[in-house]
Amino acid sequence: MSFTKLSEQDQITCIQIARASILYGLKTGNPHIMKTEEYSADLQQHCASFVTLNTNFKLRGCIGSLDADQPLINDIAENAYAAAFKDPRFPPLTEDEFSQLGMEISILTEPETMTFDSEQELLQQIEPGVDGLILQYDFNRGTFLPAVWHQLPDKKEFLDQLKIKAGLDSHWWNSDVSVRRFHTYSFSSYQKDTAEQTADQQ
Repeated sequence: MSFTKLSEQDQITCIQIARASILYGLKTGNPHIMKTEEYSADLQQHCASFVTLNTNFKLRGCIGSLDADQPLINDIAENAYAAAFKDPRFPPLTEDEFSQLGMEISILTEPETMTFDSEQELLQQIEPGVDGLILQYDFNRGTFLPAVWHQLPDKKEFLDQLKIKAGLDSHWWNSDVSVRRFHTYSFSSYQKDTAEQTADQQ
C-alpha cells in the first residue's frame, strides 16, 4: 500500500476547495461542480478521501469514499459538501458555524483484503495507530479511519466497536466476514493555516 503524497501547495488547495464547496452549499444548497483540468496532475489522480469537520474541537461531520473512482479534487469537494450537509448524525451546517469550522482531509491507500482463520488471528495482524479497517458481512459494513485509534487504542475494543458500527453485535463472529485494511495520509486546516502564517512572516 502506497501513499499519495501531495506538495504543501496542493494540500492547501485541497483545504481551500473543501471550504469553497461547503460555502457554495450554504449559498445554493447544491454541491460545487469542479473543473478538474484547472488543477495539478497530482490532484487529478483517482484517489479516495474522507473529510472530517469539527467545531470547537468536536466532531461536526465525517463523510468519505472507499473506492478511487474519480479525481481526488472532485472527491474532496463532494465529501466536504456531504460532511457538512448530509451526515445523518448531525443537522445541516449553518452559516454561523462555518466561520469556526476546522477540517481534516484523509487520503486513502487502496484497501487490501486481510486473510485470517479466526478473530484472534485477525487481531494479531492489526497494527494499532496505523490501520484503517473496513468490515463487511452480507449487507452490513462499517469503516474506521486510523484516527479512531486515538479514542480506541485497544485492538479488541477497536474491532468490537467496528462491528457495532456495521450493525452487528460486539461479540459476533462469522468465518465469512470480510476485512480490508488501508492507510491514510492526512492533513488539517490548522496545519495549513499555520504553514501559511509562517510563510507570510518570513
